[in-house]
Amino acid sequence: MSALIAEDELVHEDDLVWLEDISTLDYVRQSLDRLPTRRGKPAYHRDGRMVGYAVLGPRAKPSRSSGTFRRRVFWLLPHDRDTAPEGLYTTGAPAEAIDPRTLAPGSKGCKTERSEGGPLSSDVAQLLP
Repeated sequence: MSALIAEDELVHEDDLVWLEDISTLDYVRQSLDRLPTRRGKPAYHRDGRMVGYAVLGPRAKPSRSSGTFRRRVFWLLPHDRDTAPEGLYTTGAPAEAIDPRTLAPGSKGCKTERSEGGPLSSDVAQLLP
């Protein structure tokens, strides 16, 4: 979950790759997955769809026990707001949901009024690209 991701777990991120236009998404779910490589599109084994992933730099070290790398994956489930606007998350958002406009390599991002299902305040809009 996003709340459980610490900034120090993201220090080796070089880039975030988006597979979809994030300007239309109120939120994405993020998780740290154990993956066999630093770069490239990872395999996806959840319901729903992967919308992006992190790319790690050459200084990222694999786990001593598993040989895998912890990389962020961004995803959505079939019942999320983008496909079910009147569904479970008409307001509010899952615990691991983050406004994708607040994400950057090495930064875990944050929730905003938009990601929680409300209108985006002018104060927050000024902070977003």
